[in-house]
Order: sequence, then C-alpha cells, then structure tokens
Amino acid sequence: MSEILTDAIRYWEWRRIAYNAVLASIVIVLFSMNWPASLNCITVGRVELLFVLAVLANVAYCAAYVVDVTAQSSAFRSTWIRYRWMLFALGVLFAGTLTQFFAAKFFHDAA
Repeated sequence: MSEILTDAIRYWEWRRIAYNAVLASIVIVLFSMNWPASLNCITVGRVELLFVLAVLANVAYCAAYVVDVTAQSSAFRSTWIRYRWMLFALGVLFAGTLTQFFAAKFFHDAA
C-alpha cells in the first residue's frame, strides 16, 4: 500500500500545478476580457469568495486520489497506470467548465 500511495502522490501532486494554472488562466482571461470594468467587481467579499472557490477546486482535485488508489489496488494496475492521464484530462475539463461558469458570473457586473 505504501508503494501505491507514494505513486499516487508523485503522480497527482505534480499535475496539481498544471490544474491550478489552467483554472487561474481562465479567471485571468475573463478578467482581462472585461478590463477595465472588471476592476469594479473586485471587493473584499468577492476576493474571499474567489479564495473559497479555489480551495474547493483543490478539494475536488483530491477525488482523483480515491479513484487512483482504488484502481492501483486492483488487478488492473498496469492498465490504469497507462490511462490515468484521462482522469486528469477529464477533471481539468470539468473544473475548467465550472471555473468559466463561476468567473463569468463573478465578472458579470463588469459587462
């Protein structure tokens, strides 16, 4: 089990950087598209909300560990290791869609 957990941490934590970079890029692009009106949307309450959403996005990212450790513990470990990148890609697409939705609402007042 130690080997499986170490492998999961090694795989997923490096990709968390890319995951967060994609989500941050979406927010930055939407902010930039509404510039300079988007500055009016920046309040302490909204920055706090943005922080909470970022934390929740990272909590959701941890769901990959449940799937990964379970799959690695099965007889399909070698197959899973080759294809787990698809879980990452699907997760980034889903989180990116949610990020776009919330960021669009966040900067809606700027339009």
